[in-house]
Amino acid sequence: MMLPRYTRLLAAGLLAVLVAAGCSSGPSAKDAGAGAKGKLKIALSNSFIGNGWRVEMENVFKAACAMPPYKDQVDCTVFNAGNDVAVQTRQISNLIAQGVDGIVINAASTSGLNGVVKQACDRGIVVVSFDNTVDEPCGLTVNTDQVKFGEQLAQFIVDQLKGQGNVVMVTGVAGTGADNDRNAGAKKVFAANPGIKIVATYSGMWDSATAQRQTAAQLPSLPKVDGVWVSGGTDGVIKAFAEAGKPVPVVGGEAENGFRKYMAGISQPKVNGMSIGQPPFLSVISLELARAVIKGEHPKQSITIPFPVATSDTIKPGETVFPDLPDSFFADFTDSGPNALLVLCQEAATDGTPCPGATLNVKLG
Repeated sequence: MMLPRYTRLLAAGLLAVLVAAGCSSGPSAKDAGAGAKGKLKIALSNSFIGNGWRVEMENVFKAACAMPPYKDQVDCTVFNAGNDVAVQTRQISNLIAQGVDGIVINAASTSGLNGVVKQACDRGIVVVSFDNTVDEPCGLTVNTDQVKFGEQLAQFIVDQLKGQGNVVMVTGVAGTGADNDRNAGAKKVFAANPGIKIVATYSGMWDSATAQRQTAAQLPSLPKVDGVWVSGGTDGVIKAFAEAGKPVPVVGGEAENGFRKYMAGISQPKVNGMSIGQPPFLSVISLELARAVIKGEHPKQSITIPFPVATSDTIKPGETVFPDLPDSFFADFTDSGPNALLVLCQEAATDGTPCPGATLNVKLG
């Protein structure tokens, strides 16, 4: 997720660890052929670890690596670059020198890693980027469709309002690709329904506290609001309506656990809503794609996955909302339902530990 920058002070320590581990030497990637003779070597190169989504993303990756089939087939390593393109480039260069078989990347820059990714590809290493992806065409990508994010939530609001009503849009961080795409998708749907009137648009910065503060400032000047489309910070928007003594409208928003608690009636007032989001388990889908491509079990193709969806009618405690976890927790760390791409336990996301007795079955669509 494109959220606030993390400190760069980790860089020196991370590089020291890499050198100490002998990352500057080792068999070539071509010779590593790893899997035929032993375990595959697959590394997660993450740009930064400075927010809750990134913590969950790394935790589920680590948990997956400790569960069958990955426990028996893959040696996993994890590196963080302090949101520094130069540091991430050096880390990936070291991984190339080690002769890893695959590198899974959440990138500090879409284009800034292209050179080192091309080097990895040229050495026969399978590179998969996700979330913040790399645009070097030799690499594969695993991601969601952010335009569809906007469309899906907007269509839910339109359907619930039967095409008539006043709607507020709470956007994300201006200028980012995800914000642009989400907003474009929503506006396309609302424009196709002339009975829907957008009465306010303002940024919540993908942050619950900011979204609550901004919504509270807007409410006194707004007419009756029938629906709210929220790119992030959804539970903060609901809190602003409740604290102002106003009825909470239909809400389409992100996958914050706090929002889903309102949807489930765990927190009051109960809200009619739809919750979707960028799932932290993208890292695990990327791990599986890398493993399967290296093993020759899947075509060398990028994939787009659907958003995990929860509504007030379908939400289930312990499966799509977690009563004992913080409001800020991202509840879509696991998929759900009969067509789930994977199912992970709560401990995988909170602690990075394997789910007891489980073999992880990851579907690639």
